[in-house]
Amino acid sequence: MKIQKITPKIILASTSIYRRELLQRLQITFETVDPQADEILLPDETPQQSAVRLAEVKARAVAAKCPSALIIGSDQVAVLDGAQLGKPMTHDNAIRQLQRVRGKEVFFHTALCLLNSSTGHAQTRSVPCQVKFRQLSDQQIENYLHKEQPYHCAGSAKSEGLGIALIEYIRSDDPNALIGLPLIALIEMLDNEEVHIL
Repeated sequence: MKIQKITPKIILASTSIYRRELLQRLQITFETVDPQADEILLPDETPQQSAVRLAEVKARAVAAKCPSALIIGSDQVAVLDGAQLGKPMTHDNAIRQLQRVRGKEVFFHTALCLLNSSTGHAQTRSVPCQVKFRQLSDQQIENYLHKEQPYHCAGSAKSEGLGIALIEYIRSDDPNALIGLPLIALIEMLDNEEVHIL
């Protein structure tokens, strides 16, 4: 008699529609849970360390409510000239942010955590992404913000939408990392937990 392997429940610790859409590309069954985690950056951390820590914080926050699951946490920190760029939240902040990044390179550190809440084992990784912004005029910035309103995006641009028009180039090992969920790394992590996409 063949014993059927039980596939663990997969949970995305995020309310981001962009991360949910990315995960749907893998054609797996999953649920989303709001991690309700404190996303405060610590002064002694590098941007990469902040992103990795916060990705794991989100996963562990959900693990407390969801035993026997594989929980995916992710976080992104954007950096310009050594300073972290947060989510602008308002139109005026987004204008200032895009004026700062025009003609410059911004580094996005997108971190991923896959936590097995049964064993407590966590796999983490950070996938860097280098983005060069075009030399944008103030009018182009206004036009973009009125059309897309990316006020909850670090760096004030959604590359998966009209924000691609702001960008001169993107360099990364995973094109999904900039949007917020590095799928190439996630597939490898799932393999390590015996969840095979193909």
